Amino acid sequence: MLTLAIQAGGKSSRMGQDKALMPFRGIPLVQYVLDRLAPIADNTIITTNTPDSYRFLDVPLYPDIRPDRGALGGLYTALSFAKGNFVAVVACDMPFASKQFFLTASKLISESGADLIIPQTEYGFEPLHALYRRDVCIHPIEAALDADKWKVISWFDKVKIHALSPAETALFNPDGLTFWNLNTPEDFAKAETVL
Repeated sequence: MLTLAIQAGGKSSRMGQDKALMPFRGIPLVQYVLDRLAPIADNTIITTNTPDSYRFLDVPLYPDIRPDRGALGGLYTALSFAKGNFVAVVACDMPFASKQFFLTASKLISESGADLIIPQTEYGFEPLHALYRRDVCIHPIEAALDADKWKVISWFDKVKIHALSPAETALFNPDGLTFWNLNTPEDFAKAETVL
């Protein structure tokens, strides 16, 4: 079973307002991401620390179990509440997130026995556009939080990772847009013109 977990717990400090709720192509950005990826999943959840603002989406909403722990805390929350053992995690501000990546990763994680399928670009790992094996990954994440670690990748050495090389990742990112996070009003405007 595949759970889609959309991370919408960021502070949107560069935007000045909750970017997940800003209009993108006529609907809230988070709804755009949800509509794009939900068809590949058996169920969907959203992690957010302002659940009342997201009730219109009619999907389960979960505030961080460990508040104020950034993306690592959000990842822990997502895996804690996921129904499926395979969890496709994606940031709410990635309108070009790749369905094909998650479909391919779902096959890879079963075939390879990996605990995490993660794309890698020239800039590093993309942990908020990756597929996690819940039952294995959740304990090392919890241990990292207990050890006061903040980096999302701080626990990666505790699990079996299948990292796609930048060349392999490029297959799911042909136009260079897949991992683009919209952080400013200018990003929103530019992304809409791209579409």
